[in-house]
Amino acid sequence: LSFSVVCPSDQQSFMSELDSQVPTAFDPFADANAEDSGAGTKEYVHIRVQQRNGRKSLTTVQGLKKEYSYSKILKDLKKEFCCNGTVVQDSELGQVIQLQGDQRKNVSTFLVQAGLVKKDNIKIHGF
Repeated sequence: LSFSVVCPSDQQSFMSELDSQVPTAFDPFADANAEDSGAGTKEYVHIRVQQRNGRKSLTTVQGLKKEYSYSKILKDLKKEFCCNGTVVQDSELGQVIQLQGDQRKNVSTFLVQAGLVKKDNIKIHGF
């Protein structure tokens, strides 16, 4: 192994070259933090399907605005799709609408046509 001795004057010029090449104060997470802290963050409506037993399944709708009357939305959904359902109060998620059967596509089109949610703000989960 060989080591080269650098005198202080050479080291100073070497450091100034490095400083000119390396961008200063670059924050790679600046964009992500700006998106999260903005006032216009997207609130998604999540539509999921849960398998019960055999061919039976359950559709859950979560993330609707608090101002909406969940019971009236549920009443319209039940009437439209000829299925039963209920509104469940969850400690973490708030109010969640549950419907019998796999109604993911039906619910998403219904919410968009009723003007409750924009199509971009709907996330459909499940198999």
